[in-house]
Amino acid sequence: MLRLDSLSRRFGDTSAVDGVSLDVAAGEFLTLLGPSGCGKTTTLRMIAGFEQPTAGQVWVNGRDVTALPPQRRDVGMVFQNYALFPHMDVGENVAFGLRARGMPRDQLGPRVERALERVELAGYARRKVQELSGGQQQRVALARALVVNPAVFLLDEPLSNLDAKLRGEVRMEIRALQQRLGLTTLIVTHDQEEALTMADRLVVMERGRVRQVGTAEDLYERPADPFVAGFVGRCNLVEGALDSPGAFRAASGALLACAGGPPPPGRPVLALRPEHVRITPAEGGPARLRAVTYLGAQTEYHAELGGTPLVAVLPTPGADSPLRRLSPGDAVALSWEPSAARLLPAARHDEKGA
Repeated sequence: MLRLDSLSRRFGDTSAVDGVSLDVAAGEFLTLLGPSGCGKTTTLRMIAGFEQPTAGQVWVNGRDVTALPPQRRDVGMVFQNYALFPHMDVGENVAFGLRARGMPRDQLGPRVERALERVELAGYARRKVQELSGGQQQRVALARALVVNPAVFLLDEPLSNLDAKLRGEVRMEIRALQQRLGLTTLIVTHDQEEALTMADRLVVMERGRVRQVGTAEDLYERPADPFVAGFVGRCNLVEGALDSPGAFRAASGALLACAGGPPPPGRPVLALRPEHVRITPAEGGPARLRAVTYLGAQTEYHAELGGTPLVAVLPTPGADSPLRRLSPGDAVALSWEPSAARLLPAARHDEKGA
């Protein structure tokens, strides 16, 4: 359905996107995830036709659309700030893309109403944009992108302007709409929760390059490198070297249990998710608590083991649990299943991602 072939974009001496290649299947929901400045929005804008690539090609439904203007690409886009026209009412905003494509005036009304029905705004065509809530404005932006029946649906940080409660609700609405209509969809976000709950597959980007592509489970359980491990969810990342099979010597000198098997090439990094770390009160224990943070259903423990900081996240213990009485400065023992501690190749910023 959508293919990116070695897509690159340079701004002077700066490479915003560097050789990105992706294949997106029909009806798939794909998320471009990464920190600010990683190139994800520039990639989306090149797909939409608002940025021209320095090199590479964009294919939609087997057609090279790289040189085509946005209105001829069979693509609909929802912008981060919605980009609604304040001097137009809701219906006129939704009809804008249809007019740009030359649709006859007598066909506009029915198409606009159907698009508004899709986003549960039936009867809102004559409303002024300024009269709408943030969530309703976001739905108008969705309707404007959907009304042209695009082959590819693009969303650039579409929930960033909404409060936390509304963001969760609209996130589920977008996912349900995408599944109901079978839309081939790409969404750009830096929000891990959005990415993990909405997408069929995720693309993690860093410095204009793709670091890893996979399902949420792939990226969380089997990260390709420390950058992915640290960006998708929380992770204890410890530099050091393999001391012996199943034993990792941290740079601080602490000896940590790890998965067996051959180590990765180069100097490895141990990756251990906080929820896999067990903590036990132990007078004279090898680790020392530095902070305890109550988070409602979970409690976060910051500890130091032989000079190596480690974080454990556990279900909040009951009132009679000895864990409930732990406080900073207490001695504790830390443990985990060796298989939970994976050895990853140290990230190299001069290499291309997967």
